[in-house]
Amino acid sequence: MKRLIRIIDVISGACGGFAGLLLCLGVVLTGLEIVLRSGLDSTLFITDEYSGYLMCGMTFCGLAYTLREKGHIRMTFIHKIVTGRRREYLDLFCYGAGTVFSAVLTYYTWALFWDSVMTGSQSMQVSETYLSIPQFFMPFGAFVLTLQFLAEFLKTILVIKGDTAGLTIHEEIADLGR
Repeated sequence: MKRLIRIIDVISGACGGFAGLLLCLGVVLTGLEIVLRSGLDSTLFITDEYSGYLMCGMTFCGLAYTLREKGHIRMTFIHKIVTGRRREYLDLFCYGAGTVFSAVLTYYTWALFWDSVMTGSQSMQVSETYLSIPQFFMPFGAFVLTLQFLAEFLKTILVIKGDTAGLTIHEEIADLGR
């Protein structure tokens, strides 16, 4: 089980790195558009469209990494009330619900992606990009998020058992944002 958790954590980390690369590509694309418009009175015509594609890919690919690093916005008022072992059971329930939700999200984003593959849907913009290419990152990122929720669920089971040797367990920061 620990080996599976470590593998999923590595996959999530790689997806987080890829999301960072997509962010850098978006910045370069936007910077190039600014230079072309202001300096050469020209345009790429695809900057808005591809920036949106990059933003979608970055968001979905970064979800699992953000979950692993405890970076998602959380409603912690119940955590302040529930303490001790009950908090771990609450986390277990929340990670289980997150796993189910993200599995359903994976299914529906896969259906959208597959429909675009089968119909050959293209962008209505100048580039006429096949929509299945940028839409691929939605089911991919949602699937990796599902795996990370599963890993967090399994980590919580190991925390309850007291068997966390060899695992990296990120703790929630109590004074986050203050």
